[in-house]
Amino acid sequence: MAGRLKGKVAVVTAAGQGIGRAIAEAFVAEGATVWATDRDVALLEGIPKAKKRKLDVLSTKAVNALAEKIGPVDILVNAAGFVHHGTALDTDERSWDFSFDINVKSMHRTIQAFLPGMLAKGAGSIVNIASVASTVRGLPNRYVYGATKAAVIGLTKALAADFIRQGIRANAICPGTIASPSLLKRISDIAAETKTTEAAVRQSFIDRQPMGRLGLPEEIARLAVYLASDEASFTTGQIHLADGGFVL
Repeated sequence: MAGRLKGKVAVVTAAGQGIGRAIAEAFVAEGATVWATDRDVALLEGIPKAKKRKLDVLSTKAVNALAEKIGPVDILVNAAGFVHHGTALDTDERSWDFSFDINVKSMHRTIQAFLPGMLAKGAGSIVNIASVASTVRGLPNRYVYGATKAAVIGLTKALAADFIRQGIRANAICPGTIASPSLLKRISDIAAETKTTEAAVRQSFIDRQPMGRLGLPEEIARLAVYLASDEASFTTGQIHLADGGFVL
């Protein structure tokens, strides 16, 4: 069924690649007016019909300026994030602060900027990208990453509870291992560190998946379309796993 987001205005962060891009493209295909944003605006090329804007989600000033320019929106998707690798002993204060800034505080910035417009309209859907590495499951070498994504889940639930009577819905998607540029870089880095081939490292990721394959950004995008649409009008404050059975 097409046109599920017809007439709606959406903002998507980190829309240049991976999950964010797949969501932006899916929203356009479903009829939404999409403001696709990314820190590297060149990555936004090729997203059909989207309004493309440079946005550094680490800048409160930049986020507020974009919200003022766009005006009220119906949908906000927070897809910006960073995967830090390491244990508590490998995480210095700079890595901790940066991870929380981009993974959590960036969502706080966009929510504060776009929520008033949603409240004025009496409706809005906010979709935050979390992870199975969070309150869902503890994973090795994801110490601060797991902490940030657990915070995203808490933030999402609190947001949903605060504005449940004012037409605002907030949900979190918890992807598993997704074949994205971020994963490709991780594979390349691990291969270099362990002096093995990228093919072998990629296969090790695949071997850990119950379905025997990696997830696709487009599969996460389909879930985001549902949560953003009126089909999910009775759904809020929930985490939605798209992990290929990883946490079974």
